[in-house]
Amino acid sequence: MAQPNPYRERLTVAWWLWLPAVAIAVTLAAEVKLGAPGAATWIAYLVLLPLTVVGLWRLGRIRVEVSNGELRVDDAHIPLRYVGEVTTLTPDEKRDLLGPYANPEAFVVQRPWIGGAVRVQVVDEADPTPYWLISTRHPEALRSALDDARVR
Repeated sequence: MAQPNPYRERLTVAWWLWLPAVAIAVTLAAEVKLGAPGAATWIAYLVLLPLTVVGLWRLGRIRVEVSNGELRVDDAHIPLRYVGEVTTLTPDEKRDLLGPYANPEAFVVQRPWIGGAVRVQVVDEADPTPYWLISTRHPEALRSALDDARVR
């Protein structure tokens, strides 16, 4: 039975990161044009601009979803029966879990342009992963969706 209010989020790249990325691509293409003048100088623009757009799109393709009894993050998924405590993290807690207190066995999907995060405890005895650390723009909504789905 499908969950009535599934949670879905795509971790897209922030709009303000597109501006400098495209500006850098245009600048690099202009440098190529200055360094190698000739009839085919437009090739640098033809290559660098689409590569930049595709690269930024790929960086933002990750989906976080709670539906059909599972938590899915990109290609990884875990049944909700193995989800333990879900904790929303402050920026300092997120930084600590990504730095000095990081567990090398943890599953981490972190996007630096997204400030929020949740820590999802894994209670599966057969799984060596202690927790999932997931970037999210809506940590309270994700925690609430996981808590609601586990109750069902």
